[in-house]
Amino acid sequence: NLAAYSLKTSRSRTIGVVVPDITDAVFPPIIRGIEDGLAQFGYVAMLANTDGNTRRQAKVLETMRARGVDGLILASVLRTDKMVSRLAADLSVVTVSRRTDDPRFSSVVHDEDDGIGRLITHLVSLGHRDIACIAGPQTVSTGFNRYNAFLRHGGLAGLNSPALVSFAKAFNEAEGERCAEELLAARRPFTAVVCANDRLAIGAISAFRRHDIACPTDVSVTGFNDMPLMDRLSPSLTTVRVQHHKAGFEAAGVMVDIIENESSDPHHLVLPVETIVRHSTARIRGTTKRKRTDMAGEQA
Repeated sequence: NLAAYSLKTSRSRTIGVVVPDITDAVFPPIIRGIEDGLAQFGYVAMLANTDGNTRRQAKVLETMRARGVDGLILASVLRTDKMVSRLAADLSVVTVSRRTDDPRFSSVVHDEDDGIGRLITHLVSLGHRDIACIAGPQTVSTGFNRYNAFLRHGGLAGLNSPALVSFAKAFNEAEGERCAEELLAARRPFTAVVCANDRLAIGAISAFRRHDIACPTDVSVTGFNDMPLMDRLSPSLTTVRVQHHKAGFEAAGVMVDIIENESSDPHHLVLPVETIVRHSTARIRGTTKRKRTDMAGEQA
């Protein structure tokens, strides 16, 4: 009897799971992984969506605390998130896909540095040296880490500098389009763009198409995450594949381990990634740089 168990142990065997946008294709497999991982230990998930709104997230966390959850698995945290640190001070917390600066919180993330490094190596092998970047929001660890990986690996690869960068305010297609327009308006040559995620890449390709800039003939574009249907786009997207279901499954395992063993030491897992090369990247042509410069000037 769960009610009797809760009275005896002060545990509900319920874990709060919070995501920023349940309609984003990245999060359903993470949620499924969490549920699969919790189920094997007799725990259940209580799911909530924040729409990236900090006030809504605060209400969600307060509600979950009131419902007596044993811990929180968060995919919605910012790098510096004092509100989450305060509301979750006496609960076990595991962040998934993202990390926070709070040293008390455990995390399960992907090797973003390696992923961006793989993309740059791939583009350099195709002859690209003028590589632009559409970076994610810097308040989020995925945006911050991928941008810094771009700078680090770009320097190691000897890319032409300073790098041309546009910072997205969110990880969506509309921001990908806006950032691509910003890159064009700068009137600086680039033959490839590394985008912080697949949705930004989709938006960027749409913006380039409006300016009659073909991908990959005139500009190569890469993403990150390998969302469903990325192989069905035209052109299909070169990206970094991450293990969404496994991330959720491992986060659940870390959470149960912390609760069952009453551990206060944070656990951190970094999952490997792989490069998926498709048709949105191609070898640079002898005239591409000149054509690209002319088009940027005309269309800006």
